[in-house]
Amino acid sequence: MATVDTAPAGPKVSASEPHPTTLIGSVRRAMRLLESVARHEHGAPAKLLAREAGLALPTAYHLLRTLVHEGYLRREKGLFFLGEAAERLSRSGAQQKRRSTIADALGSWRDSIGAPVYYAVYRGGEIEVECVADTPGNPAVAEWADFRETGHAHAIGQCLLSQLDREGRRNHLDRYPVRSVTPYTVRDDQTMIRRLESTGRMQPVIERQEYALGTVCAAIPLTLGSTAATVAISMPSHQAERLLPAARRLQGEIDTLLGTLAVSISI
Repeated sequence: MATVDTAPAGPKVSASEPHPTTLIGSVRRAMRLLESVARHEHGAPAKLLAREAGLALPTAYHLLRTLVHEGYLRREKGLFFLGEAAERLSRSGAQQKRRSTIADALGSWRDSIGAPVYYAVYRGGEIEVECVADTPGNPAVAEWADFRETGHAHAIGQCLLSQLDREGRRNHLDRYPVRSVTPYTVRDDQTMIRRLESTGRMQPVIERQEYALGTVCAAIPLTLGSTAATVAISMPSHQAERLLPAARRLQGEIDTLLGTLAVSISI
C-alpha cells in the first residue's frame, strides 16, 4: 500500500513568477546600479555602470531600462542620471536627518533647562511648530487655539512675526487679525505691530499668559538666510522668575550649535 505524505504543503510559487531569492538578487543589483549612477554627476553610459556594479551588460541594460521606466533614473544621449523618484528619496532622507538633528538638540536643551522646548518656522506665510521636546513632568502647552491663527498671542508667533518685514507682518495680521485669547492678549493690530517693531534684534521674546492662562513663554529668534525660525520654552506662571534666565541660557546653548542648526534648517 502506497504511503501518503501528510506533511503540510509549502507555499506554491507559480512557474511564471521569479523565485524570491531571484527577486532579492535583482533588487541588490538594481541598488548597485543606482549607487554607481549617483557617483557620476554628469551621467554615465551603461557599459561603465555595468562594469562598476559587476554586472553582465545584458543584465545591466535590463535593470537600467526598468529603473528609467519607474522614474529612478533618466536617460539622456546614452547617459544615465538619477531620476525624480530617486531625488524624492534623497530629499526625504535629508528631511529626516534635519528633523533628527533638531529633535536631538531640543531633547538635550529640555533636559538641561528642565522645561519643554519648541522649534518653529515661518514658511509659506504660516507659523509651523515642527518639533516639541517635553516630558510628563514638564508637558508642552496644549494647542487649545490654533497656533497659526493666534501668532499674536504666543511667544513663538510674536518671535517669528518680529523677524518679518513690515509688509510681511501686515499681510499675516490681515489674514489672522488680533483677537482676545486670554485677558492678557494684546487687543488690536496697531498695538501688536508697535510691539513687534520695538522687539530688539536677536533678543528673546517674552509672553506672559497671553495664549494660555497659567503659562509664561520665551522665544529665541533664529534668522538664518531667508528663513525665520525660533526655539522657545514654556513654564508655569508660578515659575516666571526662571523664564528669562532660562531663555538666556538657552540662547547661549543655541549659539554653540548654530552652524549645525543653520545647515539643518536650510535643507
